[in-house]
Amino acid sequence: MVDKTTGAMQQFGAPAAPGAGSRAGLVLLYAEPAVELPGAFMLEGERPVVGRDPQADIALDVNAVSRRHAELCWERGAWVLRDLGSRNGTFVDGRRVAALELEAGSEIRIGDALLKFVDKHAELYVPYRIDGSLAPGFQRRGQSAGSLVGGFLMDRIAAELVRIAPTPLSVMLLGESGTGKEVVARELHRLSRRRGDFHAVNCAAIPGSLLESELFGYKRGAFSGADRDKPGLIKLAHEGTLLLDEIGDMPLEAQAKLLRVLQAKEVFPLGATSPERVDVRIVCATHRDLWRLQKDGAFREDLFARLNEYQLRLPPLRDRKEDLYMLVRALLERHGRPAARPSFAFMLALVEHDWPYNVRELEACIKRCLALTDSPVLDPELLPDAIREPADEAADAGTSRGSLPPLPHGGDPRPDGLRSSVVPSEAELRSLLATHRGNVAAVGRELGKARMQIHRWMKRHGIQIDEYRG
Repeated sequence: MVDKTTGAMQQFGAPAAPGAGSRAGLVLLYAEPAVELPGAFMLEGERPVVGRDPQADIALDVNAVSRRHAELCWERGAWVLRDLGSRNGTFVDGRRVAALELEAGSEIRIGDALLKFVDKHAELYVPYRIDGSLAPGFQRRGQSAGSLVGGFLMDRIAAELVRIAPTPLSVMLLGESGTGKEVVARELHRLSRRRGDFHAVNCAAIPGSLLESELFGYKRGAFSGADRDKPGLIKLAHEGTLLLDEIGDMPLEAQAKLLRVLQAKEVFPLGATSPERVDVRIVCATHRDLWRLQKDGAFREDLFARLNEYQLRLPPLRDRKEDLYMLVRALLERHGRPAARPSFAFMLALVEHDWPYNVRELEACIKRCLALTDSPVLDPELLPDAIREPADEAADAGTSRGSLPPLPHGGDPRPDGLRSSVVPSEAELRSLLATHRGNVAAVGRELGKARMQIHRWMKRHGIQIDEYRG
């Protein structure tokens, strides 16, 4: 699969060494009080220390953090996290560790601070605090008017929309279900200042026999029951924007007619004897692999070339968990409870979850919680079982609840104190995903790994989870 992304998602490669131009660091996912902490901490030197001591290289004045809690060491071309005998332990991906070589995206808990390791570009996250504010001297690059909620990654997308919105380019939005593709399309239309309206249609939700009449319209008498003219969505979006969601499910015959609209700037309603001029900007969205569909003959290459004038990939929520707190606050306000606030245990459960259905799933979760309580504090007991139960073990082992469990078994100890593990090949990983029908949690259980580790391996190999679901 050829993937020409905009760079909104982190890329794998050699981690940034100390002193390199692009910096490795720790991105803040959640802590209390969050507003007083920067969005990220860059790794300075070869052995930066993390702790509550104000003189620590990474100072975390957060509950349950020891004065000298842990250190990060640059060893053999990689960053290694070592616990310094802290009272409450150091955790990576929900498991207590003494020393562990970090991978991009590793989730770290130090006391009541939740962080994510990034192997490069940590400096870009620093200005974006998790409550939505910016560090002094910085301003957002995009103009999202509040519709695109998030920090660095979403601001970069917002900035791209500002740049391309005034152009006539057709835009292809790629991303998993629930990542906000329609929100981005509406924002693109708003910024374009086109005089017409915004319209959207889900190509997968309408039978192929009806999709053409919905898109292109029809004339009276075109078929039995057509007792009046009906303008299609393309005509209704004249001088505006039309979002074709799930474009990968559009039948080939409709694809051919859509190509004519893009090439000739005219639409031919069913039963018409002449075409009608139309000025419409097409934005399409899909979670499917259009490159594979082209190879299989299910999607026209010439139409793809017309639709793919500019491509924007939206990151899944699991890749931008630094936005969780901001999203929760926005959703609480949207659903009429702006004064409610999440507890630390609640936020810990949200961070531990990998959100397979993204922001849509998060919104459903928040709505459920609000329906179950009038309390101003949201506790984890309100969460669905699928989110609460996997986090119970991590919460019970957490810094605020007394004694910690022993270090996990598995993997042969190495002389340097690190734990080794077998990394599956791409073929082995694909086989497991096929066996479990895309159930990442089940693959993780079979390999004895956290779900986020499975996602990291999938990202490394360019594996799309939707290939194995449904």
